[in-house]
Amino acid sequence: MAGSAGRRFRELLAREPFLHTSGIHSPIEAKIAAAVGLHWAFMSGYSCSLALLGRADLGFSTMTESTGWALAIARAVDIPIIADGDDGYGGVLATGRTVEEFERAGVAGITLEDQRFPKRCGHLPGTRCLPVGDAVQKLRAALAARSDGDFVIIARTDAVVGGGGLDDAIERARRYAGEGADLVWCEFPSPERRPVETFAQQMRADFPDLPLFFNYSSSFAWAGEAAPWSFAELGELGYRAIVVGLGAIHAAMFAQWEFLRALRETGHEAQIALERRLAGHPTEDHHALGDAEHYRQLERGFRSESAEASSDP
Repeated sequence: MAGSAGRRFRELLAREPFLHTSGIHSPIEAKIAAAVGLHWAFMSGYSCSLALLGRADLGFSTMTESTGWALAIARAVDIPIIADGDDGYGGVLATGRTVEEFERAGVAGITLEDQRFPKRCGHLPGTRCLPVGDAVQKLRAALAARSDGDFVIIARTDAVVGGGGLDDAIERARRYAGEGADLVWCEFPSPERRPVETFAQQMRADFPDLPLFFNYSSSFAWAGEAAPWSFAELGELGYRAIVVGLGAIHAAMFAQWEFLRALRETGHEAQIALERRLAGHPTEDHHALGDAEHYRQLERGFRSESAEASSDP
């Protein structure tokens, strides 16, 4: 596909009123996202930590692990992948290297948090923000490290909970936007409407063309809200990139739990029931999901070339 992943993501932002997707943690999830027609996917740090380490998002993942996961995911699909860059995995120099490694991995961009080490999910106790000056220095290092000017840097602030509240978050976001962040993400502690509206209004007053990023957090009980945000409403406010952070992994964990529980209780009948539910579904054929026929044809082509070469006088 023509153009860098970052360029393709920017073109999507320019074309669509808003973009929505789920967090993912694996190449097969990325392939499913692309197959169902999602325009992009977000490599969620929490999803990766939970799925690949079996641990909550409390700073366990390393930069080397995360960029390796990103490489595998980005290679599997043509849709752009935005990766969770956590806090840059260190100071200004480490943050610059983080950008370099994610760029080499082929993702469209990363998110960069303003948390103190050790970083953690913003919905877990103990979130603390860096002094804003230190966070700005890390953002500058990230922006300067790009070799592709289209590589997307999304500056995230956790200051609503981990700093001085909403006013602090707005001031930090203004600083990050002024430094050249491509999008700004404010992490909210609840689905309450007023802070979400206030943040967007304040940011649009100073940066009317700046896209905002919104985490439709899986830590919230959206089903219990009388009037949960719709994606269209968020898009109207300026939240142009919207992600259900742990949507895909929650769906997967639910399905896996139910199958494994049934397997324990009913033995072979669980597999038979699963096959009946899968009949005709796009995920029924695992060979097709893994592009087996494509690779078999590729393999046959190499064998044919080898046979022709061996027959030459």
